Amino acid sequence: MWPDQKQLDDYLKRLQEIERRDHRVLGKELELFRIDEELGSGLVLWLPNLSIVREELEAWWRKIHRERGYTLVYTPHIAHEKIYQRSGHLEKYGENMYGPLLLDEGTQRFWIKPMNCPGHIKVYQSKIHSYRELPLRIGELGTVYRYERGGTLHGMLRVRGFTQDDSHIFCSWGQAQEEIGKVFDLALEFLSVFGYTEPSIYLSTRPEKRLGSDELWDKAEEALRTALGIREVPYKIDEGGGVFYAPKIDIKVHDAIGREWQGATVQVDLNLPERFDVTFVNEKGERERAVMIHRVLFGSLERFVGGLIEHYAGNFPLWLNWEQVAVIPVRESALDYARDTAKKLRAADFRVHLDEQAGDLRNRVKEAQQRKVSYMVVVGDKEAAAGTVSVRRRGSRDEERGVTLDAFIERIKKERDSKALPADFAPHEPTAGDSLA
Repeated sequence: MWPDQKQLDDYLKRLQEIERRDHRVLGKELELFRIDEELGSGLVLWLPNLSIVREELEAWWRKIHRERGYTLVYTPHIAHEKIYQRSGHLEKYGENMYGPLLLDEGTQRFWIKPMNCPGHIKVYQSKIHSYRELPLRIGELGTVYRYERGGTLHGMLRVRGFTQDDSHIFCSWGQAQEEIGKVFDLALEFLSVFGYTEPSIYLSTRPEKRLGSDELWDKAEEALRTALGIREVPYKIDEGGGVFYAPKIDIKVHDAIGREWQGATVQVDLNLPERFDVTFVNEKGERERAVMIHRVLFGSLERFVGGLIEHYAGNFPLWLNWEQVAVIPVRESALDYARDTAKKLRAADFRVHLDEQAGDLRNRVKEAQQRKVSYMVVVGDKEAAAGTVSVRRRGSRDEERGVTLDAFIERIKKERDSKALPADFAPHEPTAGDSLA
């Protein structure tokens, strides 16, 4: 029973909004992704439209990481059994791994990687490092595979094959707090670009069952706590919420209708540096155990992008949109001018659809709206004579007439390059108890 009709109406309206934003429905309508049972449950086919979104996200991710001193690497998709025995993955996580693959006439056992961490350690250990080289920041957009039970799979949000933006920072204890702070600042800056503002911050502390000494856990938790304290950000303590090998900072974001999602995370790994004897040469010329900070911003690209589809209700910002401008001639006599307009837009590096089909103008504009095009540029004989265009923004019925093409290109260049949120994006306040973490 609901206390009053208004609360019931609000609840029903919210359910309708969640259904309207369902990434599985929008994914089909907008030709974004597909999960084909013959290919395998939980494996995502990125269709051309969503592949453009991914390409833009990955290019930007690489750019901001290079600017911040990360070394980007690639590691193999399979690895010998012995590395997962040493890392503890086979013992602790084996039931969620795919394998073994028997190679060399069955004499070698390989497993498909569930995590990128061991590979990054091997990259670090490809040479002996001095304290002068630290911190060393290693990053990868690495695809991993994990066996998720069939009943838990859910579109792009829970899958069996996904790409993580794993990064590992190798440093000394004296550098750990500063590096954690830099990661935290980057995460907030990163998430705000997508309209994820005012996140909920959690410091997740040692669980009852864990690896590592209390002394190491004290140092790791203090480094995380100090980094947050310096920034004077409000956060909650999640007692015992850390993973068995690390305390962590969890950043949970709220989407456009207030639902909470798991966002970026920062962990101080107390397990793998011990298992793999990860060291550097200190000021005394002695080997010293390195600190290994594990962090993700996207987390899983599949999950992150699935969340973006729902966050934006399919209305992606200009810089990400697969179809940025649709050029629509009013009639055939304006087709040459429309082609020239499309050519100039493409020369400015915009993704353009030239609508050369015949038919009612209103229907063609409606179809462009349904495709979630960011801008519709309508040209007729008057525009051709004046060298102008008529502009309609997605979600608006208003049409701006008499705009010079150069002015329009300059305007949308600024919008694209600044990664501005679309004008039709309207975030709501967080809603308690509706978590998708």
